[in-house]
Amino acid sequence: MPGHTENDITIAAPLDLVWDITNDIENWPQLFSEYASVEVLSREGDKTTFRLTMHPDDNGTVWSWVSERVVDRQNRSVRARRVETGPFAHMDIHWKYAEIPGGTSMHWTQDFAMKPDAPVDDKGMTEMINRNSRIQMELIRDRIEQRDRELRSTTVS
Repeated sequence: MPGHTENDITIAAPLDLVWDITNDIENWPQLFSEYASVEVLSREGDKTTFRLTMHPDDNGTVWSWVSERVVDRQNRSVRARRVETGPFAHMDIHWKYAEIPGGTSMHWTQDFAMKPDAPVDDKGMTEMINRNSRIQMELIRDRIEQRDRELRSTTVS
């Protein structure tokens, strides 16, 4: 049975700031703790194709893949998919943003299936993605809220 995850977080910052920071792909190694580097391969309108490389895992393996990401700012939505799927049969990602009282809601949905020879099955990857998404979302929230405080303090001064 394919894997499916849904995770969300509230960020106490304006939607435009959350959107701009989380969609600045070149800055992802400073935003996410898991990414060592990103290389933008092409841009065509709202579509960006890029290579992500992670920090080595506990076994020293460095995972890297190419993804395609399409932003739809008007609908506050991003869709992405892995082009180089690696251990995944497929990986489709949807990010949705919403203005809410006190800030911005950011919701991530991931639909995927693992290849039969992958080092982990769909259930195991679902658990890993859910665990890691919470860690990354909290880190992103903290970094964006800090940036928002910095911006507010410079406009008040």
